[in-house]
Amino acid sequence: MPAEPLPSDCDVLVIGSGAAGLAAAVTAAWHGQQVILVEKDPVLGGATAWSGGWAWVPRNPLARRAGIVEDIDQPRTYLRNELGSHYNAERVDAFLEACPHMVAFFEQHTALQFADGNAIPDMHGDTPGAALGGHQVIAAPYDARQLGALLPRLRKTMRETSFMGMPIMAGADLAAFLNMTRSPRALLHVCKRFTRHLYHLARHGRAMHLVNGVALVARLAKSADDLGVRMFESTAAKGLLMEDGKVLGAMVATAQGERAIRARAVVLAAGGFPNDPERRRQLFPRDNSGHDNLALPPPSCSGDGLRLGESAGGVVATDLKSPVAWAPVSKVPHRDGSVGHFPHIIERGKPGIIGVLASGKRFVNEAHGYYDYVSAMVAAVPEGEEVCSWLICDHRFLRRFGLGHARPAPLPVGPHLRSGYLKRGATLEQLAQVCGIDPAGLSATVAEFNQPARQGQDPAFGRGSTPFNRKQGDPLHKGPNPCVAPIEQGPFYAVKVQPGCFGTFAGLRTDGHARVLNDAGQPISGLYAAGTDMASVFGGWYPSGGINLGPALTFGYVAGRHICGVTEYE
Repeated sequence: MPAEPLPSDCDVLVIGSGAAGLAAAVTAAWHGQQVILVEKDPVLGGATAWSGGWAWVPRNPLARRAGIVEDIDQPRTYLRNELGSHYNAERVDAFLEACPHMVAFFEQHTALQFADGNAIPDMHGDTPGAALGGHQVIAAPYDARQLGALLPRLRKTMRETSFMGMPIMAGADLAAFLNMTRSPRALLHVCKRFTRHLYHLARHGRAMHLVNGVALVARLAKSADDLGVRMFESTAAKGLLMEDGKVLGAMVATAQGERAIRARAVVLAAGGFPNDPERRRQLFPRDNSGHDNLALPPPSCSGDGLRLGESAGGVVATDLKSPVAWAPVSKVPHRDGSVGHFPHIIERGKPGIIGVLASGKRFVNEAHGYYDYVSAMVAAVPEGEEVCSWLICDHRFLRRFGLGHARPAPLPVGPHLRSGYLKRGATLEQLAQVCGIDPAGLSATVAEFNQPARQGQDPAFGRGSTPFNRKQGDPLHKGPNPCVAPIEQGPFYAVKVQPGCFGTFAGLRTDGHARVLNDAGQPISGLYAAGTDMASVFGGWYPSGGINLGPALTFGYVAGRHICGVTEYE
């Protein structure tokens, strides 16, 4: 914790330091409020720092500047058709109306600058209103040297999704790493990036070219610091201060004991409950132990905000499509004996890979979204059996794209085979036996897949049939379908994939101003929630990538403005 003493009062107290908490703190501070932010962990950044950093924000200024202009009715139509009975007009409209203003505010007044994702389609291209692009933004890369003394206070990028601590940005940066054995230009890019990273490791002990979630956190934390937000790590909120039904601050635990911080408003942004075993047992499907699914957020995201909200009369929404933001995850054994988690986002849409169950049968269009993959897996595995699947590929695919934590050429495969992370067989039957998959079932599935795959077709599941599918594929693939190729060049490889999550959807019920509601549907005075402490504005559906961080930033911004009495947009 910083050496400065913890103040006893402020205008706004923010609990949590991910995108939602920092967005609320920055917005309120810019509007003249004295803001204190407390974080349970010894570092700032929450789950956001370990994320890919993409935010779904339709009608954003970057899209408009690129000539992508749409009426609010387009994303509204998409969400109405996606969410069905879970569509909440008040909150969806509040989100869609605020999105462009949120991005413009941060661009104009803070250190948070964005890069566009204009070429990324919405996930479900066959849903009316789905866009071909223009809905996504990501924090622009950031030079960590601009952070000064803030740098050691920020969470580093996730170990499993970086290379020697070097985060790789989706888009041209990632494409260069995947193509470095086929393109001299890509190889040059990779060599420059890696050489600079090695220099930064030697000089500073960490990555200094920040991208993805760490760039988002760094830019927001720098903005907060510039605006005088006082941020305190290793300071957990233990209870809310209340008088006459109004929230007037919180009790927090510090190294010096518990302290009271009085505030005119409290914003809960503590990261939902992905690591709360008790609530997971209650709400997650197929999670009888509370540990059966692999959570990607830090352990500190353990339900504190939800419990605080409930103590003040708030209600956790449990009537959602899903309480969890699914992601397919594999366990990564490290040399030091620890076990990490790797999210399978990139390779599933590439040509030459399939996902199968223990029966050896496919169960989903692998190029669909990560939420769709796990949702289908959970539904397909019979009760009483372990919920898991195996991603299967051949040697050509592995060296071209990698498989999970096993990187593509020229990096070696051996360490992953020795650790047991990666399974290998000279034939499909041998691979199946090593994995515990039915050999006859796997052989039949691959044979059935390969025949049409040679013509770029997937009649069983329609892989490559949507713009999102094709975006996930390989643009340099010589076949007619960038998502489909046969699996036939042994040896063959597999990695075990289990249900995991990026976070949770079941949060506190709120209104369009991010105010926490009681069981009568009335706002609790002085209490706000954002991020995954707020019930999903999309009703537990996953309409597109970036639907965690988009609402987190937007409703953090909305909450900060409402606390200051600013509700109209210019």
